[in-house]
Amino acid sequence: MAQVIKRPLKSALPNETPGAHQVGNDFYPHCCHDRGMQSADVTATFCATLVDEWMRLGVSIAVVAPGSRSTPMALALASAPGWRVHIFHDERSASFAALGAAKASGAPVLLLCTSGTAAVNFHPAVVEASHAEVPLIVLTADRPPELQGVGAPQTIDQKNLFGSATRSYIDAGVADDERRENWRSLAQRAYYSSLSDQPGPVHVNLPFREPLVGSPGTLPSTSGADARSERKRKPVGTEMLAKLVGRLSGRRGVIVAGSRGASVAALLELSQVLGWPILAEPTSGCRVDEMAAIRHADAWLRDPALAAHMQPQSILRFGTLPASKVVNTWMRESNAEVTTISSSPFLIDPDRTTSLHLVTPADQLCVDLTSVVTPCGPAWISDWTAAEHAAREVLAKLLDNEDKLSEPGVARCMAAMLPGDSQLVVSSSMPIRDLEWYAGDCNRVTVLANRGANGIDGVVSTAVGAALATSRTTGLLIGDIAFLHDSNGLIGLGDRGVDVRMVVVDNRGGGIFSFLPQRSVLSANHFEKFFGTPHSSNLALLAEAHGLRVTTVGSRQQLCDAISSRGPSVTIVQTDRDDNVERHNDIHRSVIAEVRKALKVG
Repeated sequence: MAQVIKRPLKSALPNETPGAHQVGNDFYPHCCHDRGMQSADVTATFCATLVDEWMRLGVSIAVVAPGSRSTPMALALASAPGWRVHIFHDERSASFAALGAAKASGAPVLLLCTSGTAAVNFHPAVVEASHAEVPLIVLTADRPPELQGVGAPQTIDQKNLFGSATRSYIDAGVADDERRENWRSLAQRAYYSSLSDQPGPVHVNLPFREPLVGSPGTLPSTSGADARSERKRKPVGTEMLAKLVGRLSGRRGVIVAGSRGASVAALLELSQVLGWPILAEPTSGCRVDEMAAIRHADAWLRDPALAAHMQPQSILRFGTLPASKVVNTWMRESNAEVTTISSSPFLIDPDRTTSLHLVTPADQLCVDLTSVVTPCGPAWISDWTAAEHAAREVLAKLLDNEDKLSEPGVARCMAAMLPGDSQLVVSSSMPIRDLEWYAGDCNRVTVLANRGANGIDGVVSTAVGAALATSRTTGLLIGDIAFLHDSNGLIGLGDRGVDVRMVVVDNRGGGIFSFLPQRSVLSANHFEKFFGTPHSSNLALLAEAHGLRVTTVGSRQQLCDAISSRGPSVTIVQTDRDDNVERHNDIHRSVIAEVRKALKVG
């Protein structure tokens, strides 16, 4: 027999909140008895005000995933002059496109979707933006309070949906004309929170009542609406500068340059004064031709004798860490005194090696140091530059004229063949490592990578967003699994008017796992099933289905020609995972042998 539950009309429901109103035989929290005040025109005016204020503050790019409940904000963006609004069918793709646009432009980007699970699909990109300190203003439309907790469609609890990944959560509430003088300050709060001491995503939840289409009226005045809260970093004081000079002067050391660090010019000048090499991660912008800008330390620091020969006493880190596990392990095991400089109070230090963390303008600190530090002996930088020269010679010989393309050769060619002033988006896993280990001068292009949470999701869309934000030629180096993971980023690409040149390394599975202990300790069947994860997808047909130009290449010249061709394209390079491991090992052995000769070690 079916169970019949009788609910007393005057008793509180389990999800009832204070001030709930009774309507008929049901209880609805915060029921709108004053709904006449909350007209569609008021909602339209509210949204137009937010959009106007964000434009005044310098936001000009919005990424929108289509939906019904978000109609008032979508129409406000469509009607406002000066906005670049980009539509993405899939919410996850939209969110990573917004991430790429914000990363490339350096300014906050609006990201809008409808209510329900649409908003949940933003979460991976919000997490990446949080870890990578990328400013996003995430707008999620929502059902009004009376539709919460009663089984209304496309309605979930969106309060603090993204948890600790956001810098702040703002519940805008249903638009009320009596609170119109607060609308601009709400937009300001979202904007400045995204650019706080630690930049990142801000979540603004927007409950909208039907009807959703209205006409905006007069917007609230902008007078008194410029209560800016920008925070400027102060240079270190005289006492701290003296302490830092004592940690650096006359000592053997290295400068480690990551993204969100100091400028190339500032680091090169400091390197010259200290007599220290710069270990230049590709996203740092420091991969220049100067021999002191070390590109290939990963190869020779694998050798215990060379790693011991290159032991520093002090390490000066700017920004994020390198992708290289070899370099990070070498830094940890060196027992050197580590000073980390960053623009954010969040310290990236998984090995807990930093003994002094300074949150200060990096370029100014470099200038201050160059006038007071003293260099170490010339033999130190001489060894590093000799090692780098030997490594560059070996890699040029092995990779610049390959008979058969290797994955290291693909990464090297990609960085070399993109036109100047391009952007290069690099996927996590092997592509970022191959670029870090083997690429030459990367300073001619801007290298971007989602290295906050280091995921492989959303990489295609990140590249598309970066291209949309800057209109620059944008290369994408990506593996087959990451490409499949975000194939929705290809939707409509041919119609977006951007030049995105994608190179997909197709080794039929997860190539990075072949370098990890799982490969040697598991049976072949278990390894392939759980880690190799081969696929039978035809990547060329997938790209062609989206109307893109597709080329499969086997030689370096063919790859160079494909990369040099304008317009959105997909170039596929097929490789073998086992051969790839051997190729990497051969390269490292050759580099180590030549560096040992150059330094007369062992």
